[in-house]
Amino acid sequence: MPYRYGGSSKYLTISFLLVPSLKKKYSKRIVKKLYTKFRIDPNHEIKGADLDEDQRDFLTDEIVKLLTKHTDIQLLSITVKKANVEPHIKADQNKLYNYMIGLALIDEICSENTVTLIPDPRTIKIKSGNSLLDYLQISLWFVKKVKTKLIMQTVHSNQSLNLQLIDMVAHITWCMYEDGRLKHAKKLLPYMKNKELFFS
Repeated sequence: MPYRYGGSSKYLTISFLLVPSLKKKYSKRIVKKLYTKFRIDPNHEIKGADLDEDQRDFLTDEIVKLLTKHTDIQLLSITVKKANVEPHIKADQNKLYNYMIGLALIDEICSENTVTLIPDPRTIKIKSGNSLLDYLQISLWFVKKVKTKLIMQTVHSNQSLNLQLIDMVAHITWCMYEDGRLKHAKKLLPYMKNKELFFS
């Protein structure tokens, strides 16, 4: 099928919000303010793809303010160029997701005692959740040789403002690659650890 008419995208982006448990209220407030300022029905979850230009401006400005004030809150992102992924890897998307997540995340959580992972169930399906947890835990304990303990928590995005926030960040980052839309991504990039996979 043609691209944008049911066909596949050229890039896949996964983004992460690393936030200390005592500070997760601050990132949630950005989404609450977005809903209030633009009179969005709080019962209707807004996705990254739904944001208009003014909403993207407001969102990225608020995120930059948050990350400037709270330097222990982090944004991470990793994007794969799908055309360069070999067919045998494409055939098992769960392993590709796991590898991408590990590549983006492991080095950033090695110093923590306990980390709770709250993945978006639209991206990380329940059947692959255990394999992701095992893959990351093995990488931490046996490769990095640290004692970090991982806990997986399943929450649907309509019940998590922080998942909604990182969905918006992921979409803005993906649009930079997919559509060349640089304005809003360029605001976030100085505050984001951004990685690229299979770009050459």
